[in-house]
Amino acid sequence: MVLICIDNTATMAPQIPSATHFAVNILASSQEEMSRRFAGQLDDRFAGVGYREGASGCALLDEVLAWLECRIVSRIPAGDHVIVLGEVENAEVFEGEPLLYYRSGYARLER
Repeated sequence: MVLICIDNTATMAPQIPSATHFAVNILASSQEEMSRRFAGQLDDRFAGVGYREGASGCALLDEVLAWLECRIVSRIPAGDHVIVLGEVENAEVFEGEPLLYYRSGYARLER
């Protein structure tokens, strides 16, 4: 199971009530620019971004560390957000280091 929280003012919020699936793309350490792009207020975040359509129709980004396709099983209104629970139906993991965001900045894992 995967839990995501979507702000009611997010550009994707209007699609949540009718959506059947969502994807989680786990970015690699080299993809900070992509993280900033999708966190911003661009009209077309996917312009110029490599991706393919997964079995559920969700966008699976190129060169990510991993991706998950989830079937929505529950939506829970929670203040100014909606909590969406999904059951993982498909997933793939690749080699590399994860992109981390911690304490308002990007970070790296240390061993």
